[in-house]
Amino acid sequence: MASYPSASGPSSPGAWFRARLRALRPWQRALIAFLIVLFLLVSLLLARFLSAENIERDDVLAVLQAQTSGDAHGIISRLHDCEATPSCVASATANAQRLRRTGSVKILSLTSSTAYSLAGATGKTRVAWTVLGRLPIVQCVLVKRTGSFFSGVHVALLSLSAPIANEADC
Repeated sequence: MASYPSASGPSSPGAWFRARLRALRPWQRALIAFLIVLFLLVSLLLARFLSAENIERDDVLAVLQAQTSGDAHGIISRLHDCEATPSCVASATANAQRLRRTGSVKILSLTSSTAYSLAGATGKTRVAWTVLGRLPIVQCVLVKRTGSFFSGVHVALLSLSAPIANEADC
């Protein structure tokens, strides 16, 4: 039979809760403590896993900002091993010259083929972006994710394409 606070019982809900907690058996207390720790651990792992999406978006935004400022070196430094590949350097330089804009970059759409992968994956991310007052531009970014759900996911951008048609897929 459940015991509830009454006028003759404990004076506050906190006192009632403490009385109920003292009435639990030791194994019940241990089970409750274990479940709380398990819940916190799962929440921490889930937050770590979901933050990879933000990391990818932030990395793509940084490359686009370097591109719109005309900073070819900034693009090259943000693309993994780009400086060792002449075609990557040439593409970054051409993009920096052709897509130079003034104003802040706004990402309109970001569709990642590696989103929410539990293990490592490599795939293309389609990003549509604009600078206010200008027409949208669509580009593809080759993204490599390494790591796992438990060790944490790491994101590396491998390449950035020239602009593609607005409705095109990567």
